[in-house]
Amino acid sequence: MKQSGSKIVIYAAIAGNVAIAAVKFFAAAVTGSSAMLSEAIHSIVDTGNGLLLLFGIRQSHKPADDQHPFGHGLELYFWTLIVAIMIFAVGGGISMYEGILRVIHPHPVENIGWTYAVLGCSIVFESVSWTIAFREFKKRKCGMGWWEAVAKSKDPTTFTVFFEDTAALAGLVVALTGIAAGHHFHLPALDGVAAILIGLILMVVATALAYETKSLLVGESADRATIDDVCAVTAEDPAVDHCVRARTMHFGPNEVLLAMDAEFKAELSSQDLAAAIDRLEGKIRLRHPEIKYIYFEAKAILRTSGE
Repeated sequence: MKQSGSKIVIYAAIAGNVAIAAVKFFAAAVTGSSAMLSEAIHSIVDTGNGLLLLFGIRQSHKPADDQHPFGHGLELYFWTLIVAIMIFAVGGGISMYEGILRVIHPHPVENIGWTYAVLGCSIVFESVSWTIAFREFKKRKCGMGWWEAVAKSKDPTTFTVFFEDTAALAGLVVALTGIAAGHHFHLPALDGVAAILIGLILMVVATALAYETKSLLVGESADRATIDDVCAVTAEDPAVDHCVRARTMHFGPNEVLLAMDAEFKAELSSQDLAAAIDRLEGKIRLRHPEIKYIYFEAKAILRTSGE
């Protein structure tokens, strides 16, 4: 996924969350609503998470050095995992805590008109951010199912923001429902129940995000189509007898390591072998520019070249 598109989604989410958090905290102060306070904390956490994602993108672009010969692309995955932890621990944890307190010690929400106005405005702001994230994610879905697209994506930034915005919209609906029901039925404890449900939503989203990010951080291969095409390009070269295996690993959304095991024709000289490898590397990089590092295994070369 292109980083430019990811940044637009993140900037939109940050702008929306800053505006939403300000009005939510004001509304929480004048109404005393636990659900509103949970939503305000949620917006602050989402704002911080957006900044962490931007920091991760910047860090991932740092050039390779002696200590990190394959670059810093994995930093993006690390900071996305930190975002998942923040959503779970801070957003979900505090919301659950506030909700439980309100259920134990319920009191009516004051200035209910302010609550409805703020939640309505928040839904509008959040819908704008969600629409931007949805469109960007949909462009990259390429006909796959939603969860399949998340599982196969190598850039977690857009689906992270999409997850966050979806959870935020769901939380706003829950908060509005809980506050309205509590006011209508004179059951102020429903405000606390809404806060607990918001916490549960955040924890579920954070768990799903952490699961997907963990897979990226541990090291995922390139997609099957890319691997098959690399093997096909290698096998078609006149110096190659056949492609044995292509092993890949993502070091970032657009940084892939390729370790190629190919059987070369036995009659090749050392010079012909070197020229064939250079030729193959050029063809592979031309077709797949995301493959930054290419290595042909020495044992296969030595065995098949007769050296």
